[in-house]
Formats: sequence, C-alpha cells, structure tokens
Amino acid sequence: MEVRQASNAKDAKHYTTQRLREEFHIANLFTKDNTRMVYSHIDRIITAGLMPVFQELKLEAGKEIAAEYFLQRREMGCINVGGKGIITIDGTEYEMNPRDGIYIGMGNKEIKFKSIDPENPAKFYVSSCPAHTSYPTVKIDITKAKKVPCGSVEDCNKRVINQYIHPEVMKSCQLSMGLTQLEPGSNWNTMPSHTHDRRMEVYMYLDMGENDAVFHMMGEPQETRHIIMHNEEAVISPSWSIHSGVGTKNYSFIWAMCGENQEFTDMDHIETKDLL
Repeated sequence: MEVRQASNAKDAKHYTTQRLREEFHIANLFTKDNTRMVYSHIDRIITAGLMPVFQELKLEAGKEIAAEYFLQRREMGCINVGGKGIITIDGTEYEMNPRDGIYIGMGNKEIKFKSIDPENPAKFYVSSCPAHTSYPTVKIDITKAKKVPCGSVEDCNKRVINQYIHPEVMKSCQLSMGLTQLEPGSNWNTMPSHTHDRRMEVYMYLDMGENDAVFHMMGEPQETRHIIMHNEEAVISPSWSIHSGVGTKNYSFIWAMCGENQEFTDMDHIETKDLL
C-alpha cells in the first residue's frame, strides 16, 4: 500500500508537472494477479485496483490502517471495469459482470476476488473510506443505478451520471460512488466547474483508446493546473480543487467521494469566465 500525504493548496500552486503527478496521479492500477493500493491522507480514502487472472486475490488490511481486517472500521465500493468476475464476501459469492457495482459495509471480514475467464480477466476498482456505521452489502448493476442525464451537444458535455452508491439508491455511511459516461462528440466533464469544500473526490478515467488522453483540470479556481490522464488511471482531487477535464474524444470516469456529507448537489459553482 502506497501512502500519500495531504497537500496544501498554497504549496500545490508551485508544483512542477512531475510533482503534481507524484502527489495526485495514480498509475498502473491493474496488473496481472496483483493488488495496487493508494492510501491518501485526504479524508483517509483508499483507491485500489485488483486484477486476478490465475490467482484469487484477498483484500488485506496492511499495517497502514492498523486493523485486524480491511473493513474493520471502513466501508467500500467496487465497480468491475473488466471481464466477468466473482467477489466472495464472508463465504457469499457475488457474480460481477462488466460495469456491475457493489457496496460492502463495515464489519465484513474476508473479501476475495477472482476472474471467470483468464483470457478476459475482471478488473475490480475499489474505493474505501472510514465508517462508523455498518450497512448491508448491496449489489448494484448499471441498470439499477440512478441515471442523471446532463449537459448538451452544443456545450460538448452531454453525459449520463450513473449513481451507484448514493442516498437515493442505497444507504452508506459516507461513501458515494458512480460512473459518468460521455456521449460521442462530447469531451468535457464537470464544466462549468465547481468545488465542494465538504468532500474530496477521486476520478478514474476509462473507455479510452491507447492514443487518447484526458487533460484533467485541478487546482484552486484562480490557480488551475492540469494532469494528463490515460486509460484506467486515477487522480486524487482535494476538496479545495476544481475537478474537470477535457478529452481527445468521449470517455467515461468513475468518481468516488467522501467527507462531511453525501449531498450530491452541495457544490460551490464557478463561472468559467472566472477561472484562471
């Protein structure tokens, strides 16, 4: 598990490209029979990628969270962005088709991941944050997610937000998670931009070609920076930062939030003309 310290907005405005990537960018999420974890001190969120091919992978706590098992004091969400797989939670199996999601509450002890077809392995993308209340496990496939159409063709940002872990879909302690899909011809996300000082967020970009990229915008509204993102890479967005992006073509991204509240509309909107 890699540990990332929280970054101060006053310091971040002086970061080089390399330093920005060291602090906020997460690469190599999915490698054969491996678990990749990044623990951020920003709201204690853990971002993980698991790609079981020939082996079954077990979610381990690690000394970094000083727990007997991973979800002793945590909750988590997972969306499968690969081929078919199976998640086993304390002996109960859940079949995970592509784009299926699942919420797993605090107190579940043994969580294992495996693929059905090694030629087309599952890719389990996990977000986890601290919890103080336990809620039941809920599987949410993409058809059960709440769909929120937004944007327009004229503004190049027509998209559908699929809310998986959300108060209007199911109960969680503080984690929210979903998948946004941009339509062909659209390449802007979350524009006009906003911040939400009550919550941080992590994006994981996907459905991109080998030669495609997203320019992920971050920083304070009057001190913007960018990080170039490629397929199946994630980026940490502190609560003081905008989080917006523009791609070379349409794409999708998984967002996960944790912090003070779960109000999806609790945003501090920023006029595009005021960005610097």
